[in-house]
Amino acid sequence: MLRFTPILLAILYGLVVYHFSVWRTRKELDAKSTELADPRLIEVTSRLAKALDLPRIRVHIYEIEPVNGLAAPDGRIFITRGFYDKFRKGEVSAEEMGSVIAHELGHVALGHSRRRMIDFSGQNALRTALGLMLSRLIPGIGMLIASGLTSLLAARLSRSDEYEADAYAAALLTKAGIGTAPQKSLFRKLAALTGSRGSAPAWLMSHPKTDARIAAIDKLEAGWVEKDRLR
Repeated sequence: MLRFTPILLAILYGLVVYHFSVWRTRKELDAKSTELADPRLIEVTSRLAKALDLPRIRVHIYEIEPVNGLAAPDGRIFITRGFYDKFRKGEVSAEEMGSVIAHELGHVALGHSRRRMIDFSGQNALRTALGLMLSRLIPGIGMLIASGLTSLLAARLSRSDEYEADAYAAALLTKAGIGTAPQKSLFRKLAALTGSRGSAPAWLMSHPKTDARIAAIDKLEAGWVEKDRLR
């Protein structure tokens, strides 16, 4: 029984971290966000809502500067103040912002936002349990190895989620009559908008590389065309 104590403690730790993370995230978002009221973006979200047969889609502005979109575990959609400011300056179009919202809607619809929070807790539990075991075999560096392995796992899972959310957004944007062109053009802008140089290897990045994301959408659209041709 004592042999399994570290694993049981790690699982308990993961559960505690999960509940604390959900509480902290909700509190942070509640304190630093307001509902989006920009008529140009509401026009776009109305088109997305109509395509989903929904009365409306609520989007909130999260008052932080980094350029990003966010799907909260409770299903709410956020764009950051930094991203919205890029839109107001004309660096990002309304349709491109719509592609961000569609992407985050994909994370919600596919269960990514809640699963990511669970994955985060599970990864912490796995890191702790694996680190304790490896530290017995490789004193001094066991925890470092465990941290590296779980980080690689987290990046791989995150990239898979991004591809799935991209595909959802592409289908939604097409159904809404917006198309995927704004989605692809935004991908090409993201590195400049976020200040990323793209120097990290693809397998270490939480998001796929731009060319790979665009290629995946092109392949998806080619499949739709082929299906239509065969009907």
